[in-house]
Amino acid sequence: MAAIKLVTEIPGPKSLALVARREAATGQGAAKLTQLAIARAHGAVVTDVDGNTLIDLAGGIGVLATGHTPDSVVTALKSQAEELVHMCAIVASYESYVAVAEKLNEIMPGDIPKKTVLMNTGAEAVETAVKVSRAHTGRQGVVVFDGAYHGRTNMTMAMTSKFNLFKHGFGPFSPEIYRFAFPNVYRRPDAMTEAEFVDWHIENLDHSFMAIVEPSHVACVVVEPVQGEGGFIPAPSRWLQKLRSLCDEHGIVLIADEIQSGFGRTGKLFAIEHTGVVPDLVTTAKSLAAGMPLSAVTGRADIIDAAHPGGLGGTYSGNPLACVAALAAIDQINRPEFLDRAAEIGRRLRTRLEKIQSNHPSVVGDVRGVGSMLAMELVQDPDTKEPSMEAAAAITAETTRRGVITIRAGLYSNCVRFLPPLVISNAELDEALDVVEASVADLVTGAYT
Repeated sequence: MAAIKLVTEIPGPKSLALVARREAATGQGAAKLTQLAIARAHGAVVTDVDGNTLIDLAGGIGVLATGHTPDSVVTALKSQAEELVHMCAIVASYESYVAVAEKLNEIMPGDIPKKTVLMNTGAEAVETAVKVSRAHTGRQGVVVFDGAYHGRTNMTMAMTSKFNLFKHGFGPFSPEIYRFAFPNVYRRPDAMTEAEFVDWHIENLDHSFMAIVEPSHVACVVVEPVQGEGGFIPAPSRWLQKLRSLCDEHGIVLIADEIQSGFGRTGKLFAIEHTGVVPDLVTTAKSLAAGMPLSAVTGRADIIDAAHPGGLGGTYSGNPLACVAALAAIDQINRPEFLDRAAEIGRRLRTRLEKIQSNHPSVVGDVRGVGSMLAMELVQDPDTKEPSMEAAAAITAETTRRGVITIRAGLYSNCVRFLPPLVISNAELDEALDVVEASVADLVTGAYT
């Protein structure tokens, strides 16, 4: 039985009406990628206010590893709401707050003593990781990379690479941010092999720590094992291993930003596990709490403890509802069968996307990512690799019109990213990818613009 059921055009009249109210009541800077208004959802299927059902391949931008309204999370939230909605961890302790920290310390990579700080958002987690790194090292410098996305606060805007969308008009930005090159192997020079390109970037790390910033000034290096907003670009393992070696040599804290790539998304609990590199700190959010606002910094206890009492925290950080949601979500994700299924979804998804690329090489320049965190990069010309943000925008609009929610990514906004809930069935995934394939084919033939 098909999951997609369309009873009106997409967007329907009720969706358009609610979106109009939103536009009248809220600032235009609060982005919306579709004109949909959603009434309810479960698993990988959402129902809009017009009664249409659509398959969600955006997954709340990586939040919904356990799917919409997972039963165990809903049960935990209902039970917790009857007992304690808020206390503030600054005022007193409660079981779920401590249990989440203990669980994160247990599952994070590395056989070292660990501690956790709980916050609300991904950007808060990144800022907190920088704060404790500075306190630990007594240094100020922060190294980030081309294509990075770390948040929209003042510090994390400075750390984020994509200027026009996230930073234009919002400066001045936090100082002491130093940006290095990131090895995007798709956009390497034609004369270089992938291995040669990675070798060059490995050598360039030494150069950058001379030409851009001296290592003794650097508190931390913050890197996404798979760049998210940058276009789902995996960091090569050899390059990350060199980065780890340099951080060890110079006493620099290595921070893995796993906010989008963590919690089963790549077929392992954390994407960094594919590389053999153990970071000092890991930032998490998104799928950590199945949609509830919770983030965390977890890692070396001596680094976490470098901040003075009262230097970290917030009124809502580690809210009881968010914590019980996280405990239920982690319990579901951190099972071999769940991670195996996430990997299988990724293989199935990659096979279909590579078929689309093979059939339409004039527009689909690259398919990349790790596990079920995959993207298609759209180009105007496969030889020059000139980005086509118009093609990406057209495809995401068309798939949504046909009942499949997709969204864009990439430094040039020319990638279609796929973050399906990891509870999606094979039938739902195949049905959704049939729509994606047809949408790309019709774009190539000029059936729509």
